[in-house]
Amino acid sequence: MKQEAREPWVVGVSGASGTPYAASVIRGLLEAGEAVDVVVSRAARLTIIDETGIAFRDAHWREDLREWLERPLDRGKPQPFDLDDVRYWTAGDFAAGPSSGSYPAKGMIVVPCSAAAVAGIAIGLSKDLLQRAANVTLKERRPLVLCVRESPLTGVTLRQLVELDQQGAVVIPASPGFYAGSGSVQQLVDFVGGRVLDSVKVPHALYRRWEGELGAT
Repeated sequence: MKQEAREPWVVGVSGASGTPYAASVIRGLLEAGEAVDVVVSRAARLTIIDETGIAFRDAHWREDLREWLERPLDRGKPQPFDLDDVRYWTAGDFAAGPSSGSYPAKGMIVVPCSAAAVAGIAIGLSKDLLQRAANVTLKERRPLVLCVRESPLTGVTLRQLVELDQQGAVVIPASPGFYAGSGSVQQLVDFVGGRVLDSVKVPHALYRRWEGELGAT
């Protein structure tokens, strides 16, 4: 099924450290059969290069995105992904579908979400497509998830997160739970990715759920 036949999830990648979280979320959405619209900010491109060595290029986004998704941290053999259900929008494209409330989308996930992105969304700045799409998501009362990856957090950012929570956004710190397995970095990354997908009720198998086994041997 082609993406045009159903509503996508918009995934915005900001410039915060933690781009593997974004790859985990996108993989989880695609594995669940969801369509995905991807928006990578200019700052995020620099972070992706620094964290993965992949130079994300607008003109070759499909090739670069496939390499990013198929090369997860510590996961062993790369897993092939079908990108037929993915659409890529450039960060400066204000005529893009997600910039309009009439564009059909299920909601938006910003992962990782920097303090700068939080501020821009909170005050309605819309300086790029990521912020604009997030503001559209809020005004249309669609699910908006912000996976915040900053430390420490200032009082300004905390107040802005409270304001966004009151507007309906879900704030998820990029804070993994070690009970789900900590044998690899990818397990910790996938725990956060899984919690993001839990918040939008997308089924996944990214992490082992708690079953009351505290103290079990």
